Amino acid sequence: MSDAASCHIRPATENDVPVVLDLIQQLAEYERLRHEAVATEADLRRGLFGPDAVAEALLADVGSEPVGFALFFHNFSTFVGRRGLYLEDLFVKPQWRGRGYGRQLLARVAQIAVERGCGRMEWAVLDWNETALRVYRAAGAQPLDEWTVHRLAGDALTRLASAGQTEE
Repeated sequence: MSDAASCHIRPATENDVPVVLDLIQQLAEYERLRHEAVATEADLRRGLFGPDAVAEALLADVGSEPVGFALFFHNFSTFVGRRGLYLEDLFVKPQWRGRGYGRQLLARVAQIAVERGCGRMEWAVLDWNETALRVYRAAGAQPLDEWTVHRLAGDALTRLASAGQTEE
């Protein structure tokens, strides 16, 4: 039996919120972005399981131990005219890497995208994360070198939102 065969991919449940948060924090540490990881269990409960849930998560378990996760949500492509699937995070604990678990998570998210009629699946990856880049290239993913990701957050987001307000 291969290592990947010993891994079970399943949808996260509300009871898994502490596990998902822990994996997010481990991912943030790995990506050197721990200072940006401010999500709480309450935030994840609302976002993943509340009445207005906006995302979904999968857990990769080996036996009873969670070894990784994927978190994704739907977007919409005006060019394709269909919804897509955006993979926000995919993470496998360092001691469990190299066994096919990341590829298995990625494949399950791709299956969900196909089952739901998505026109495409996209994600971002840090340019220095060669381990992840190898997995994605091996899966057939193509980098979009001509695109640059932009982000508004914190004060910049608030300032722009305020600039757009009109008095009634």
